[in-house]
Amino acid sequence: MKRKIKNIAILGSGVMGSRIACHFAGVGLEVLLLDITPRELNEEEEKKGLQLDDPRVKNRIVNNALRAATKSNPSPIYHKSFSDRISTGNFDDDLERIKDYDWVLEAVVENLEIKKGLYEKVEKLRKPRSLITTNTSGIPIKLLEQDRNEDFKKNFAGTHFFNPPRYLPLLEIIPGPSTDPEVLDFLMAYGEKFLGKTTVLCKDSPAFIANRIGIFSILKIIEAMDAMKYGIDQVDRLTGPTIGRPKSATFRTSDVVGLDTLIKVADNLHAALKDDESRDTFKLPEMVRELEKKNWLGDKTKQGFYKKVKDDKGKSVILTLDLESLEYKEKEKVKFAALEELKQISGLEKKMAHLLNRKDGVGEFMRRSFFPLFAYASMRIPEISDHLFQIDQAVCAGFAWELGPFETWDAFGLKKGLEGMKEMGLEPAPWIEEMVKGGNERFYQVKDGKKQYYNIESKSYLPIPGQDDFIILENLRESKKIWSNSGASIFDLGDGVLNVGFHTKMNTMGSEVIQGIHKAIDLAETEYEGLVIGNQGANFSAGANLGLIFMFAIEQEFDEIDFMVRQFQQTIMRVRYSSAPVVVAPHGLTLGGGCEMTMHADKVQAAAETYIGLVELGVGVIPGGCGTKEMVLRVSDSFEPGDAELNNLQNAFMDIAMAKVATSAYEAYDMRILQDKDRVSINKNRQIFDAKNLVMGMLESGYVPPTKRKDIRVLGKEAIALFEAGINGMLMAKYISEHDAKVARKLAFVMAGGDLSYPMNVDEDYLLNLEREAFVSLTGEKKTLERIQAVLKTGRPIRN
Repeated sequence: MKRKIKNIAILGSGVMGSRIACHFAGVGLEVLLLDITPRELNEEEEKKGLQLDDPRVKNRIVNNALRAATKSNPSPIYHKSFSDRISTGNFDDDLERIKDYDWVLEAVVENLEIKKGLYEKVEKLRKPRSLITTNTSGIPIKLLEQDRNEDFKKNFAGTHFFNPPRYLPLLEIIPGPSTDPEVLDFLMAYGEKFLGKTTVLCKDSPAFIANRIGIFSILKIIEAMDAMKYGIDQVDRLTGPTIGRPKSATFRTSDVVGLDTLIKVADNLHAALKDDESRDTFKLPEMVRELEKKNWLGDKTKQGFYKKVKDDKGKSVILTLDLESLEYKEKEKVKFAALEELKQISGLEKKMAHLLNRKDGVGEFMRRSFFPLFAYASMRIPEISDHLFQIDQAVCAGFAWELGPFETWDAFGLKKGLEGMKEMGLEPAPWIEEMVKGGNERFYQVKDGKKQYYNIESKSYLPIPGQDDFIILENLRESKKIWSNSGASIFDLGDGVLNVGFHTKMNTMGSEVIQGIHKAIDLAETEYEGLVIGNQGANFSAGANLGLIFMFAIEQEFDEIDFMVRQFQQTIMRVRYSSAPVVVAPHGLTLGGGCEMTMHADKVQAAAETYIGLVELGVGVIPGGCGTKEMVLRVSDSFEPGDAELNNLQNAFMDIAMAKVATSAYEAYDMRILQDKDRVSINKNRQIFDAKNLVMGMLESGYVPPTKRKDIRVLGKEAIALFEAGINGMLMAKYISEHDAKVARKLAFVMAGGDLSYPMNVDEDYLLNLEREAFVSLTGEKKTLERIQAVLKTGRPIRN
């Protein structure tokens, strides 16, 4: 029988349960969220004269938890309206409702007896063959399934989400002794396709995969820090983006997650791993125990490895803990010669090889941190997983690493890593020696555009499962790249579809990217059939290259700026009116020019995690790459007889004037950036594949390019008067500066279609000319140049 999941009941509304509920609601499921009932009234309930049996009291715990989750930042749900898909209740009154649910997911407190007691009730109420899973982070599945009937056991497994579930893609699937293989296959596929997860099949071993390896890595970094006499600031400088890990690095991550969480996992592992050759690593250092005693656990206790305080001027300042004195001191500005050298090296793998090869203190720190990790990961096969790629996938998806242990080892070199470990007295697993003796030099290789891993059992390379619906552009670099320059590359995706992707800093769009787009459209129109514009970097595009605009503005070369803007407009309009279908695939930051390009595709295949908006007013200009024109066009298309036209236009004006950014693809629909014809990929890894299919769908249905628009309704002086009233009101209330008001007036003039005496229809070129003139004029403003310079100095994208 084929499984269909229409709804899910989640038992337990704590931090994880409530956020898992939000994620399931976000992907379209009906969710029932249940929790325990309070044992006593709170003060507010007593004042109202409520009793314990009042539904408002009985559902207080679950309702408060859901409310707290939906109000948290960042949001656990793609769109606030999706929370309407969640209904709440309590175990006493509503547990019997699970009989109508296809999946029951337990997320109550990590206590074996409490979970088993709940399962006893669930077993009597759930419908046969419904899924029953647990979000346990470490209790053995074999213990949890004890005393349950056959149907319960067959349909029972671990589904371990990482917090926050919306943002961290890892979903560990853990079978019990009796789990039906069909259930595992279903969970693996459903998690990847519908929940957007990297699903990893784990063994039922302590802490499963990601926490086992991730916590070991953290503790080895602390050991290396102690050996090298480094401080917290130095370690976090070395273990963040430098090595492909989050900005929060090691100690800031601990503060965010909570030191108590690290302590709990490490203590549980030390107690459970009687036969682990590295068991002593999980015995926490005295420094950590001292922080535990002081209750310095991180953000939740207002201090941990870092502490935020106010200085004499009332400004927030971050202090760093001195591990010797256990006193907080001013944060150190760390500089390493090794990190300066990395600026000349492109590619994370090459950077890692450089760091691990160095003969200085930084190199020693890296080897002390990574060589034990390499050895430990090798020894965990087949204890925690059968295959090495599962370890890399789990830690990368769960801890936001760019490279897993075996991928990092590949970057350094298999043989060199083995030799280095032996010099440190480390012994990797015996299969490593066998692998090297067999003449193998890497754990991974790419063949025919698919990534393969070394399979220990067959002693050969096999494709990593689950790649059929993925297109990984990096894997096509050797065999399918047909053109490139320093800023863009064009790949053949097959079936007549091309891809052009950017690879500049923050994927900003300068002349090289413009050249790449034109080349890709040329090829799509003459030798191929269609085009996907998309990349698999951290972000789609932070917008236009502000450096060039700043340079010309300083020199007052406004003709050059006009030429640049005109060229960019022509490129964007070519995306719109190409004779070949064009799909744009935005993800991550998609700002300014990136947003404008997205709005001009035939169709959009957006990643769910797309943060998109026309943010140009944040630096004192208006959207000049067709964005203002396009927003006016879309508002015009929304006009209906009897509509309050000015209200629709004002809403669009405010979105641009406030440099509003959608915090998900679904919010972008509300802002008219995405339209009904556009699609969303929940799993970012499927996005290019989905975008290619969207192109092919247009081709199969008989693609006809759009014609230029001449029917854009603009409102003229009537709209300007409305905008002016709002601008003056905000100026008088001191919400905006004089310069902000000047920029807003320029925007108002363009969106009104100019100083027209009455509403009329205009064409696209008319609005593009207004847009370009306004943009160029604003680059001559001193305040605009100051803002552009600030963005260039900080390296941060424009966000208001």
